Amino acid sequence: MPAIQPVPRTGSSQSWIRSAGFDGLWIIGPPFLALLVAAALPAPYRNSAQMPVWAWLVLVVLIDVAHVYSTLFRTYLDPVRRRRFRTLLWAVPLGCYSAGVTLHYVSGLWFWRVLAYAAVFHFVRQQYGFLRLYGRQEAAIPRHRALDQAVIYAATLYPLLWWHLSSPRNFNWFVEGDFVQHDFPVGRALLTVLYVALLGLYVGKEARQYQQNGCLNLPRNLLILGTATSWYAGIVLLNGDLAFTLLNVVAHGIPYLALVWVSSQPTPHASSTTPHRLTPTWWQGRFGVVLFLGLLFGLAYLEEGIWDGLLWREHGLVFSWFQHLPAVTNPLVLCLLTPLLALPQATHYVLDGFIWRRNS
Repeated sequence: MPAIQPVPRTGSSQSWIRSAGFDGLWIIGPPFLALLVAAALPAPYRNSAQMPVWAWLVLVVLIDVAHVYSTLFRTYLDPVRRRRFRTLLWAVPLGCYSAGVTLHYVSGLWFWRVLAYAAVFHFVRQQYGFLRLYGRQEAAIPRHRALDQAVIYAATLYPLLWWHLSSPRNFNWFVEGDFVQHDFPVGRALLTVLYVALLGLYVGKEARQYQQNGCLNLPRNLLILGTATSWYAGIVLLNGDLAFTLLNVVAHGIPYLALVWVSSQPTPHASSTTPHRLTPTWWQGRFGVVLFLGLLFGLAYLEEGIWDGLLWREHGLVFSWFQHLPAVTNPLVLCLLTPLLALPQATHYVLDGFIWRRNS
């Protein structure tokens, strides 16, 4: 997620996106909250493939899938951006669906593998985007800025590479086997040494800056700390499906939802070149949050219900209404249907690379 034009700060010398309270609760805080919950989980849920249905419903449906649909509020439901990106908004879904059908025709596993790596790229880039936002007012020298960027990428890529170089874990990104894995202990050890060395360089740089200036970029440092600890705990330290999903989804989905919400609200400081911030729409105002979340939860539940009714058949108690749908087993129909149901996700991953650019 590249840098965006942020909402003006209020009453702080730090580079908050909205405010210390808002950012701390909804953008920086979720990874730390997820870590506390993960630490309190019973041992079986920290190191096994077990996941209660209620946890799956909250984490996967109401956070992960719902955050995918929040892209609508910066694209198809925003009249200004809908005009600005009108070609992109029909070309991306069409291209994603065509590519998805082709991949699924070749191999169902390769379809999920490509989608998984697209999701990984999206998750990694989001942390880089927040780093850019929290460092936008710093007059950092190039090598310090490069170190900041290297650390935020390493905080996500080190656990991911460690995962690729380990034996199969008790969790997957989407489906079993979607990541290419090869157990390579020496490679994991080398990665760990390099990662620790990079973290040491960053801590040393921050210590020297504090000695020289007497201050630190609090949101940037908290972002890096939360990213590093949550990704390490969810993938390397713990080996449970619930722990991984909790740390992965909460740390990513809630900040994304918060950013969509705050960046789309009318502000008195908006310039004349951003009229969409000056004219409230149906989902803003007094009951805006209820309408915003209600639509997202409804769409997420509908999508997952269709998945479960037509394909998975794993959560009949949650999606009882959808169990009347016919189970699809025909390979050709699956080749056409699976990419269609995954289209909101695929479109979300691609559009995210455009809608957060400066002046978008």
